[in-house]
Amino acid sequence: MILTSPSFEDDAFIPKKFTCDGGNINPELHIQNAPDGAKSLALIMHDPDAPMPGGFTHWVVWNILPGATIIKQESIPPGGVEGLNSAKKEGYVGPCPPSGTHHYEFMLYALDAMLNIAGTSGKAELEVAMQKHIIAETKLTGLFKRAVNNK
Repeated sequence: MILTSPSFEDDAFIPKKFTCDGGNINPELHIQNAPDGAKSLALIMHDPDAPMPGGFTHWVVWNILPGATIIKQESIPPGGVEGLNSAKKEGYVGPCPPSGTHHYEFMLYALDAMLNIAGTSGKAELEVAMQKHIIAETKLTGLFKRAVNNK
């Protein structure tokens, strides 16, 4: 399984429009080679560099249709249910590091089941629900550093 974006390369900088200094919208993502046995996909966007225990989760989505090949910019993935990010809000919140360059990991999971969890679930609840259901996973990492005058 492969996850890419037409907006940035793996381990390269995420354009400003997808961050708190821009439009704060999710970038377009392309999914390739999801396994045949997948019943759903799940996506977690996480910043492990955030200065808080466990980092900061920017986006959690589950029950994405397994045949989805594109998650369009500024949209919910096909069939997806958005949960709560670390700001306790539903949906996507863009990169906004307080200092330095942070890594933003878009982790995509192929699951052998649809998940029945509350829409108020976050990363921790999603990870528990996914246990024993992950049949493939992949990661796309973007970077972001705020301009000095945006602090």
